[in-house]
This record gives sequence, C-alpha cells and structure tokens, in this order.
Amino acid sequence: MKQLHSAAQAGFLLCLSCGQLARSSGSLIQHCPRCGERISLRKPQSITRTTAYLIAAAILYVPANLLPIMHTSTLVGGEDDTILSGVIVLVQTGSWPLALLVFFASIMVPMLKLIALALLVISIRQRWKSPPVGRLRLYRLVEFVGRWSLLDIYVLTLLVALVQLQALATVEPRPGAVAFGAVVVLTLLSARSFDPRLLFDQPGEIP
Repeated sequence: MKQLHSAAQAGFLLCLSCGQLARSSGSLIQHCPRCGERISLRKPQSITRTTAYLIAAAILYVPANLLPIMHTSTLVGGEDDTILSGVIVLVQTGSWPLALLVFFASIMVPMLKLIALALLVISIRQRWKSPPVGRLRLYRLVEFVGRWSLLDIYVLTLLVALVQLQALATVEPRPGAVAFGAVVVLTLLSARSFDPRLLFDQPGEIP
C-alpha cells in the first residue's frame, strides 16, 4: 500500500488567502505567487497567540458578567443592570424570545467558545492520540458560531435605542459593556489565530 504524505511533508505551502499551493523555497519569508500574500508552513506562533487571546478573554469574561453593562435613569430613579439581570427583567416582562436570545448569545456562546478553544489548544499541547476529525468539527463549529458573535451586541444596542425613544428614560454604558465587547473580540482573534492543520501534524513533522 502506497504511503500518503501531507503537503507539508512534500514541501508545499498553502496560501490561506487565495488557496494557491506553492512549493516551499526554504526561505523564512515567502509570498504567494498568485496574490502576493505572505505564506508559511503553519500560522506563525499559532498556539502561543491563540493561548494568549484565550487567557485574556477568560479573565475578562468574569467582569463582563458581574459588572453592570448599562445604567437606566428614569423619573423615579436609576438602576444598574448586568447581562443576567437584564435577562431576568426581560423574562418578567414576558419577552421570553428576546430573553433567551440575549442569554444564549451573551452568556452561553462566549463560555462555550472559551471551553472549545481551550480543549483544542490542550489537545495539541498534550498531543492527544484520538482521531483529529472530531476536534476539527469542533473548530469548524467555533468558526461558524463566531460569525454570530456580534448578534448580542446588536440586540443590546436595539434595547438601548428603544429605551431612548421613550424620552422618559436614558441609558448609559457601564464598564461591563467594555469588558464584554473585549471578550467578543478576543475570542474572535483566538479562533482566527488557531491553525487547524496542527491537529493532523505528527510530532516532529513540522520543523
């Protein structure tokens, strides 16, 4: 049976911008012959960058959920709301669909993305022997969900706009909103920094 070799073993590089396959010249810096984009055998420092973004996002996830994200002022006083307290208010007012959307997009999705990316990084660092296909599907799921990462921000913006239109109440952002926005951006950067081809690499295969 003929042994199969990967593109890396055969000395080929893949351009992640246009998909062009190019032969490695052996130089540290090489550019795609089609689009001119810089190409490399694997994303430079992929695991290091992914881990750094992931740790920062995990740290900020705590204040993003504990600190108030907005302050609502009315004629009878003011109130600070966290993401969870906002969900509770929506439930109490009968807005179940919107409450579920905010809870899932603002609390569950970031947490699940952090767990999934952590598992991917650990699997490579610990060189798990399990088939990588399942972990590749997990990465693709994270990438798919990442397209909707800003949905919750749009929802919160819509809520703020609706309150402002009432003219009897005003909404001001609070530190939790900044932390939450940072979590969204950092998880996106973490997923983008991760190179899924590392899941299939054997120890010592990539120099």
